[in-house]
Amino acid sequence: MATRSRYPADRGLTAHMLLTVFLLGLLYAVFITALVLAKINLAVILVLGFGILFVQYYFSDKIALWSMGGKIVSREQQPQLHAVVDRLVAMADMPKPLVAIAMSDIPNAFATGRNQKHAVVCVTAGLLRRLNEPEVEAVLAHELSHVAHRDVAVMTIASFLGILAGLMTRMFLYMGLFGGFGGGGNRGRGGGAAGGQVAIFEFGMILVSAVFYAISFVLIRALSRYRELAADRSGAILIGQPALLAQALVKVSGEMSRIPSRDLRSAEHFNAFYFAPALAPGMSLSSLFATHPPLQRRLDQLAKLDAEMRRNPA
Repeated sequence: MATRSRYPADRGLTAHMLLTVFLLGLLYAVFITALVLAKINLAVILVLGFGILFVQYYFSDKIALWSMGGKIVSREQQPQLHAVVDRLVAMADMPKPLVAIAMSDIPNAFATGRNQKHAVVCVTAGLLRRLNEPEVEAVLAHELSHVAHRDVAVMTIASFLGILAGLMTRMFLYMGLFGGFGGGGNRGRGGGAAGGQVAIFEFGMILVSAVFYAISFVLIRALSRYRELAADRSGAILIGQPALLAQALVKVSGEMSRIPSRDLRSAEHFNAFYFAPALAPGMSLSSLFATHPPLQRRLDQLAKLDAEMRRNPA
């Protein structure tokens, strides 16, 4: 059964990814058109923005590892971990990614990379200490699903558009505070009503760009939540044990409560890539802004899948 069918194509995830990228692209096409009609010079921010996209897309794996303090490990250094990854990629019929370990006590894992041939899967030392080998395998099956379905690359592109919106918001704010939109001289010469119109225009652009950023933020977070559910399902199907993945998920989520709040807050910016979110105890986020679906929803999906697989064994 070591065929690609063990990682089934997820049409729902594909549809969500295409819809998110389409809506973000449409959103920014409208925004850029409006800025062009307003005769705003976008050359600098577009060059900067696409420079960021290039770096994110081609160096996302290296950036992620650097951010988490992850180090690539060889088979000689981590034979058991490599053996787990070898089994999974053989079952999934996919290229083996680089294998890394982050020396963090936070029990977690992530996968990143622009495609299956340029990917890395990383686990933390805290995860290896707390989970047994079958549970680690379940977590890695989830992470490799992100690589197989290419949603890591889509998230990178979608996140770039969010970053571009943030840059535009900051640009408009900066220009409004220090000289206007290339029309500082006109403001000075016009004075009075003309100056007031310019100020209103500048405030309007700041508000519009902030709204575009908020919409893109919500779209990206919605995709992030869906892709986690998709990875849970695909990972459980790959190993044929939804209950084992649920067990690992419960254990990782429970162990998070034992991690110092300071450490969780320092890792929170990486939530979108984690197997389970690193949130300090007592914190709560609206489901609209969460990077992951609620734990109970993930467990309910796995329980339903487990029941289906028991009724219809392969």
